[in-house]
Amino acid sequence: MGHDEKKGTIILDNFNSTANLTANPGFQSTLSLGSKDVINEKAYNPFEHRKVSHPNSTIGSLVHLLKSSLGSGILAMPAAFKNAGLAVGAFGTIIIGFICTHCVYVLVKTSQEVCVEAKKPSMGFAETCGAAFEFGPKKLRPWANFARTFIDYTLTCTYLAALCVYVVFIAENFKEVLDEYYPEYKLSVEAYCALTLVPLVLICQIRNLKWLVPFSAVANIFLVICFAITMYYIFDDLPNPAERQMVASFTQWPLFISTVIFAMEGIGVVMPVENEMAKPQQFLGCPGVLNVAMTIVISLYGIVGFFGYIKYGDTVRGSVTLNLPQDEILAQSAKILMALAILFTYSLQFYVPMEMIWRELHSKISIKYHNFMQITIRTTAVVGSVAIAAAFPDLELFINLSGAVFLSSLGLLTPAIVDTVHNWNRGLGKYNWILWKNILVMMLSFIALFAGSYVSIVGIVEKYNTTHNLESNMNSTLRT
Repeated sequence: MGHDEKKGTIILDNFNSTANLTANPGFQSTLSLGSKDVINEKAYNPFEHRKVSHPNSTIGSLVHLLKSSLGSGILAMPAAFKNAGLAVGAFGTIIIGFICTHCVYVLVKTSQEVCVEAKKPSMGFAETCGAAFEFGPKKLRPWANFARTFIDYTLTCTYLAALCVYVVFIAENFKEVLDEYYPEYKLSVEAYCALTLVPLVLICQIRNLKWLVPFSAVANIFLVICFAITMYYIFDDLPNPAERQMVASFTQWPLFISTVIFAMEGIGVVMPVENEMAKPQQFLGCPGVLNVAMTIVISLYGIVGFFGYIKYGDTVRGSVTLNLPQDEILAQSAKILMALAILFTYSLQFYVPMEMIWRELHSKISIKYHNFMQITIRTTAVVGSVAIAAAFPDLELFINLSGAVFLSSLGLLTPAIVDTVHNWNRGLGKYNWILWKNILVMMLSFIALFAGSYVSIVGIVEKYNTTHNLESNMNSTLRT
């Protein structure tokens, strides 16, 4: 055909089997089949989509994580060693510390991976558990909402129980000091619990994690000073280690496990801390915020537990500061500093249950009442924790039971299950080593849960019966 071809004629010149529809500028397809841009589409990066109004620095996040794990639990470690013996306690602390760190790692790692699949910038603890089921095996996907709700409520109960322990700890340390210097005004532990109410209500009105960093920093300073004073007394005229048990009765080991888990676990604070980091990619890895924090935590816990038990033996109390001399100002100052450190830590731990409670309620409340309801809910929660602490003021038994029931479930069992579900379709490693590893972690959590709870409850019943019998005997004596 020449130059006189008619308009609309289809030219078959240079025809081949591949249609190049986009070669003609007059015909631009909106669908680029096999486009390199589509094939190599950049994967969703949750870190790039996070918009945190007040992000924490890496150092600030490390401070928060240390503060969440370095609390009253460190001073309960000598009592934990009493239930294990020096040899079992030393090895057990390292092993349990490693397992706790690993469980936190797999939880955060799973959270970061499911954020990519869900295309969400960040997820909390409960959201992560729900998403693991939602994007896991098809048969387990209907359980996603149940997993999310169950973790939410369990986490709330866990941290409310921990807050009760904090109140008892603060009350007992203040009582030890004030009873020494003002014996004419001796009050019960329950009364001191009540006296903590006003400062705790005020400090818990702080709603932003960033503004809690100074409190965590001050608490850490107090903790270091208290730790130094306590270690001074522990190493002063240290007895021969041969005088202590190397291996305690096997029946007492569950109390050791539950106490160490309670002391080390800060798993509920982990996700809020990671979610509010300016550089969340620095949370995991080597060295990383998690590894640095947990290395410090495990080392300090092992040192205090080992030498504290050598010093005080079977007479060691729920908090080793309570074993310090009553008639020395330096020892008494350590008790006050520790009580203040725990007072400041209370608000950080309170952040976790309050976050869940407010997430459930804020959409059901008119915006103009949000501030009023925040104040009311926070005040009510603090009053409740103080009331429970006053009702059950035995520190050591409270720590054992809380660690056995709540933190063994959340800190060990839940991450193991979530890790297994998340990797079920993605591969469980050579010889299914991820599955076998998680089964061992689950077995440890069940030992802490059932055996620890049983021994703790028996101890509480015996303590109650002993107290009741003493009161009955005293009443009988008075009558005669």
